[in-house]
Amino acid sequence: MTWIQRYNLRNYIRNSIWILPVFGMVAALVSVNCLNWIDQFAGWQSSLDPGAALALFGTLAGSMLTFIVFLSSSLLLVVQLASAQLSPRIIGVVFRDRVTRFALTLFAFTFTFTLAVLVRIHASVPGITAHLAAYLCLLSVAVFLFLIDHVGKTLRPSGALRAVARLGHEVIQSVYPRRLSGQPEAGHRPKNAPGGEPAGTFPSPNDGVLLAFDLEGLVALAWEAECVVELVPQVGDFVAAGSPLFRIYGGKGGPSASALCQSIALGQERTIEQDPAFGFRIVVDIASKALSPAINDPTTAVLAIDQIHHLLRSVGGRHLDEGLAHDRSGSLRLVYRTPDWEDFVCLAVTEIRHFGGTSIQVARRLRAMLENLAEVLPPERTALLRDELTLLHRSARRCFPEPEDQALADVSDLQGVGGKQSSVIGDQ
Repeated sequence: MTWIQRYNLRNYIRNSIWILPVFGMVAALVSVNCLNWIDQFAGWQSSLDPGAALALFGTLAGSMLTFIVFLSSSLLLVVQLASAQLSPRIIGVVFRDRVTRFALTLFAFTFTFTLAVLVRIHASVPGITAHLAAYLCLLSVAVFLFLIDHVGKTLRPSGALRAVARLGHEVIQSVYPRRLSGQPEAGHRPKNAPGGEPAGTFPSPNDGVLLAFDLEGLVALAWEAECVVELVPQVGDFVAAGSPLFRIYGGKGGPSASALCQSIALGQERTIEQDPAFGFRIVVDIASKALSPAINDPTTAVLAIDQIHHLLRSVGGRHLDEGLAHDRSGSLRLVYRTPDWEDFVCLAVTEIRHFGGTSIQVARRLRAMLENLAEVLPPERTALLRDELTLLHRSARRCFPEPEDQALADVSDLQGVGGKQSSVIGDQ
């Protein structure tokens, strides 16, 4: 199985909500057959009247099917409301929720198990399977009540933002595993390809967003061809059919186009696996929508800034990838593009500063974030943060004509408005 096949399979399983419930149904049929054989071998039978058991388990099976239909319909409705209020990109995060998947799997397992027990009730009632089916139905009711509470908390703005930020932290740690040690970074990733004219250029055969690429596989292909491969788009970029996808430098013709295309994944929309900026994008979208005139909810924007604060602190304390990959001998084999510190700060701050320019609450929370990051992050990260503080100060002067409001906007407040105020930063 090639890398792209493994990636597509893994990505499909991760984002599909129906696979585990179907496996649960199969597991229920296997379990009933095994337990029914044990019942027959041991001669165990329930004391329940067969007629009463038929009525009971028929009602339980119907109730479990109602649970599944009700939960599926409610989940789709809630997801639509959440996407309208927060961001459409939150849908993928909701469908990855482990509690929701477990609940649907349990309900499908219980429904199938109860139905299988029902068809095995004749002159007598099997002992183990009948009692287990009844207890599974009780467990399903308890899980259903817990799921209502869980979904209600998860899809609130604070819960949704926390879920996105958790995924963002995971991908940051995966893509940038090395923490800064206090010494300046040895170098910066190159903005351009290796010197000279490329020996060949491979266009993209299809439209799509670059979701991920096989770094080790591309390095191996470049090593075999004794060349340097440049991956032109960055993960998260949309690639049009015919646009340059790879450039080859040196070597003896380079790898084949089919081999190179088997090392990248294109899709309909961005995913977070190899895209550390996508977590920022989702949180910023939620903040931007909250600041729109139609919604006008700056407190949700402040909640988003809370998570952006932690994400920036996480990425700011790590060595950002230079975009160079070498083989075992140390020879350069792959050049690719990744976000740098300026990209992350611009993505995290710019839109919120523009859309929330007339909100004192947002201005104060942004200032508190930038000042805190300037204090705790290494010196090479602070210059850009100081520039953002200058822009925030100018924005406050432009958006608030009253001197008193300008003074309030120039105060740091971790709660936006209502928290402990820091000293006012002077004119910049």
